[in-house]
Amino acid sequence: MDPVRVNWQLKALLPVVVVLVAGLLLLTVATVSFRDPERHAVLMVGGALAIVICAVSIFALAYLIQRPMVELQEKVELISEGNLDVAVSFSQRNDEIGDLGRNFNHMMQQLRESRNEIETMHRTQMSRAEHLATLGELATGLAHEIRNPLAGIAGVIEIISRDLPVTSPARGMVKDVRLEINQINRILTDLLETARPHPPMMMRSSLNTTVEHAVMLARQQVLSQPIKIELNQAPDLEEVEHDSGQIHQVLLNLLLNAVQAIEGPGTVRVEIGSQDGFACVTVSDTGRGIPEQQLAQIFRPFYTTRGNGTGLGLSLTRRIIEEHHGRINVSSVVGKGSSFEVLLPFNAPVGQGEDS
Repeated sequence: MDPVRVNWQLKALLPVVVVLVAGLLLLTVATVSFRDPERHAVLMVGGALAIVICAVSIFALAYLIQRPMVELQEKVELISEGNLDVAVSFSQRNDEIGDLGRNFNHMMQQLRESRNEIETMHRTQMSRAEHLATLGELATGLAHEIRNPLAGIAGVIEIISRDLPVTSPARGMVKDVRLEINQINRILTDLLETARPHPPMMMRSSLNTTVEHAVMLARQQVLSQPIKIELNQAPDLEEVEHDSGQIHQVLLNLLLNAVQAIEGPGTVRVEIGSQDGFACVTVSDTGRGIPEQQLAQIFRPFYTTRGNGTGLGLSLTRRIIEEHHGRINVSSVVGKGSSFEVLLPFNAPVGQGEDS
């Protein structure tokens, strides 16, 4: 059973009424020795004073407390309807009610500023989404248009290379052309992956194995360089539900970025473990590092600081990790290196991995 709700004015007046009634009783006892006319006069004066005191108390409560509370309640109702352009008028008072009004107005100012920031971010994100959608359609069309003649060029180069004498200096040029064709194909593949993402095929398997395969391929890339790639596995780590192909792509991209960030001798360390209920893979390097002003930009599509980069690798990496309901963190110190931390849930949320 709900307790009986008592109006706050009654609660405030009750002590005053009790004191006044007790005072009248004491006054009545004190005037027992008076004669009746005098006693009646004193009691009437006391009763009148009690009534005046109650009236003044009621007026003071209504003016000083009730009116601000009613105004505050009206403003709160406006806020509940979505109107944040409200403020209370009693914030100029120099008492606790005024403090309440000033705090309320300050809170509303912060809410308005936050709403404006959210609206600005929303417009920016919508504009970026439309921009990326347009770029995706354009990239898909261009990729197909470029790949067809590129395949023909590759075939012609292959035929020419077979007909060239072994001692011909043109063989070196043919090798360079092949490398450039492979570079174009890689760029087109990244564009298609960005423009036409496919959902991950989730399967429970060993994250150690996925990481090890990526490390093996990366080591092949640095055979002629003074760079070491170290792997610290976690044999006791439970299996992780993930798309091994996509996570392999993520880790290989991070490893190659780490290698490219090192000038001269250096080390890339890969460590597998768990953190806060997530499987964790950390890729750190001893490279040149990333300036703080660039850290917020590195995951943007087409943003790159390398002359031969497409700016799609890290953007694609973050998208894949987010589709796995994970997250990626990055920290860097210029001149000392960078560290990328990939966190993946052990189990895919309900609804994920049904196609696997």
